Amino acid sequence: MQKLLLTIDKISTFVGKIFAWLIVALTFLITYEVFSRYALNTPHPYAFDVMLIMYGTLFMMSGAYTLSKNGHVRGDVLYGFFPERLQAGLDLVLYIVFFLPGVVALCWAGYDFAAESWAIRERSMIGSGGPAIYLFKSVIPAAGAILLAQGIVEIIRCVICLKQGQWPSRQEDVKEVDVDQLKAMVHVQDEDIAEADASMTRKGSDT
Repeated sequence: MQKLLLTIDKISTFVGKIFAWLIVALTFLITYEVFSRYALNTPHPYAFDVMLIMYGTLFMMSGAYTLSKNGHVRGDVLYGFFPERLQAGLDLVLYIVFFLPGVVALCWAGYDFAAESWAIRERSMIGSGGPAIYLFKSVIPAAGAILLAQGIVEIIRCVICLKQGQWPSRQEDVKEVDVDQLKAMVHVQDEDIAEADASMTRKGSDT
């Protein structure tokens, strides 16, 4: 079971990291459009639509990746102090009551939304030959399906935690390191930093 959970994690991570490259493309596109508009006086009418499509795609396709890393925003003021079984119980209730109905509705409505757009080959309203909106709307059910699969994995993790009393492992990934963790990694204490600072101050005053 754990191998299956980690496999879904890897798929969500792979999809999220692939679409994360849209950040780079979006940065170059915005930079070029600003230069073209203000330096060359040649704005492109579809640039704003393309930017929205790229950002929307990035936002939607990164949802499952964020969920696989337990990175979505939650009220951690009290949650972090709860025993792991209580955390799992709360998460399980919220997943069943809110997450599953919401994401299933997203997949269902998103499919209809995309199908209607494909039927008319919907394009940007700015003018003829604009960006293909129907391709963008196809991202909605696709993102919903990946998010639903990852959500089911998280529900299974909640059940495992309720049985075992601790959370099952997740796939390791890049994570933020705070100052205290960084000090521990390099074996530096506050006293060492204060001593080095005082030494530098003395050297500065001597010169």
